[in-house]
Amino acid sequence: MSAPVFLITPPFTQLNTPYPATAYLKGFLNTKHINSFQADLGIEVTLALFSKQGLINLFAQVAKSDANLSDNVRRIVALQEDYINTINAVVLFLQGKNPTLAQLISKRNLLPEASRFAQLDDLKWAFGTMGTQDKAKHLATMYLEDLSDMITECVDPHFGFSRYAERLARSANSFDELYTSLQQGYTYIDTILIDILQKRMAQVNPSVVLISVPFPGNLYTSLRCGQWIKQNYPHVKIAMGGGFANTELRSLSDQRVFEFYDFITLDDGEAPVENLLQYLKGNKQINELKRTFTLVNRQVTYINNTACTDYKQGQVGTPDYSDFLLDQYISAIEVVNPMHSMWSDGRWNKLTMAHGCYWGKCTFCDISLDYIKLYEPIAAQLLCDRMEEIIAQTGQNGFHFVDEAAPPALMRALSLEIIKRKLTVTWWANVRFEKSFTRDLCLLLKTSGCIAISGGLEVASDRLLELIQKGITVAQVARVNKHFSEAGIMVHAYLMYGFPTQTAQETIDSLEMVRQLFEAGVLQSAFWHQFTMTAHSPVGLNPEKYKVQKVTEAIGTFANNDIEHIDPTGADHPTFSFGLKKSLLNFMHGACFEFPLQKWFDFKVPKTSIAPDYIMNALSQEEYAAVKPTTKVVWLGTKPSIVNFTKSKKGNHWQMSELTFQNKREATSIKVSEQQGLWLADMLGKLSVNNIKAYTLQEVKQSYEAEGLEDFELFWDNKPVNGLYKFGLLQF
Repeated sequence: MSAPVFLITPPFTQLNTPYPATAYLKGFLNTKHINSFQADLGIEVTLALFSKQGLINLFAQVAKSDANLSDNVRRIVALQEDYINTINAVVLFLQGKNPTLAQLISKRNLLPEASRFAQLDDLKWAFGTMGTQDKAKHLATMYLEDLSDMITECVDPHFGFSRYAERLARSANSFDELYTSLQQGYTYIDTILIDILQKRMAQVNPSVVLISVPFPGNLYTSLRCGQWIKQNYPHVKIAMGGGFANTELRSLSDQRVFEFYDFITLDDGEAPVENLLQYLKGNKQINELKRTFTLVNRQVTYINNTACTDYKQGQVGTPDYSDFLLDQYISAIEVVNPMHSMWSDGRWNKLTMAHGCYWGKCTFCDISLDYIKLYEPIAAQLLCDRMEEIIAQTGQNGFHFVDEAAPPALMRALSLEIIKRKLTVTWWANVRFEKSFTRDLCLLLKTSGCIAISGGLEVASDRLLELIQKGITVAQVARVNKHFSEAGIMVHAYLMYGFPTQTAQETIDSLEMVRQLFEAGVLQSAFWHQFTMTAHSPVGLNPEKYKVQKVTEAIGTFANNDIEHIDPTGADHPTFSFGLKKSLLNFMHGACFEFPLQKWFDFKVPKTSIAPDYIMNALSQEEYAAVKPTTKVVWLGTKPSIVNFTKSKKGNHWQMSELTFQNKREATSIKVSEQQGLWLADMLGKLSVNNIKAYTLQEVKQSYEAEGLEDFELFWDNKPVNGLYKFGLLQF
């Protein structure tokens, strides 16, 4: 299994699916015929830790600990035999290999329970009477979280399932604290990690190791990996890249970082990695490196050969998920927030529809950086090709499109391509809540397999949405969410509080908007985040425009992204956190809509200035979307049956047609003149999604009138024909 390039994702990202960065790089290296091997050390460490032998070792380690044990840990230690005897079965269940265990777990007489179980949400609300598997996953996750709490308290204070030593890494302007930690002996988790890394290095025998660090929680373990490789494989070169470097390390100057890595690359990895590999082979000079930090004469030097261009999205190859332990990932449900459970439950193949963001204006976002600024969509046919390749490779047909915001036009084209190819896929994506998402487009997305979307409502205030340059209004979001919800697509909203100049009144008014959206049934899931100023966002680059002040202007020698700031004109934002989140949890339960908003806070807040029927009024407004002659018309349904008959009334006779339409859930019949019926049946065949030619509404009208038929708009835009959208007659 020897490979010259070893791609590593260090602990910890998600446990249910591989983080895709190395899969993208491996797919690119395949196009260059460069042999590589990839490993997700996070899942490997987790499986070693949470096994029968792993727990025997863990409890032995706790017994040696001199920590003053809490009552909770004493309970877990007292029940250690129950944990040791059940752990293998629980992990198999969470891997989908032991589904019948759900019944036993759900009855709550199999697993030992400690403090996490005292915090359980209302399980009957969350999972109902039929959701035994999901309920059991949630209980099994709490069981693992109890063990995690013991690890954090007694063995390794930095431990976390999807983060590790995150506090040390997050916006660490100085490398001092991390460096000091790395000079100390291995933690318990470190020893497990290094044992696995040692075996992998011996197995792969690489000449180059590429470490992807997507989040702050991966940084410490990546440094530990680099440290061990340098000590034991001094001839092997180590490069680090990924989301953390892209946002945090753009002004790096601390030489000590290069005791752990030889190179750090920024932004898209394909061209920098290719140039680096060519340089290490002796085929390029050091000044030909692209977007790469390294030491030159003991000084941290940034080298960017601008003559070397990045690869187009059609040239980077299909992400390659081989080498991963795909059947061993763990599906967990930590919280019953519907969208958050999707993040951690099930195997999702990660893909992007486009590079960058087609909007690229939001003032809180790092829109000055290339990974957002440079927008380049991928052709729908190529995307579908890649989806089919990945399905064949992984055996999984679930996809999460991780774009900053998936473009509506490309979502439409992709959906049509999926339907044409008769692919059975499940997918979800991040979007902007823009008016392009009409009723018919949402129905198309649903037909192609879309089950959920997430999007930024941010601060649900029109003044602040304009300041953010979001390009939407709250009323527009409500109408778009109605289209998604009525199509059967779950909607999750990212919510923000604490944006510069946001007042207490606007915070409460935002909460009222959110309450009404949930009560109207057009929002099913949401989460509040407090605004963070980042160095590369318009707010961070021009704070005075937004009436905020940076606490410090000093740039550190290590990570520089999050900026501490003061908002002199805004509210005391952190005080609202608990009330906003508590109210939201109840709204997601469908509860407490009648509570006055003051009830969620233990300090006095203003009364809302939003009318109690604001959202309902927005939803009840007629939407007069102008239908253009260039509007595309498509038929997704099956061929209708047609019966011709004669209608008689008062001695007059008309030749009529009855067309019967079937979908997966119901049938409907419409009666029109025989000539109209014959034309419609023929036209629907031409409009079929399976046909190569796409018809515009103007062409449909011309065909209608060519048959000598009159009043096209009267026929097309009114009952019974305009009700056929439920059976697949869509316009967009």
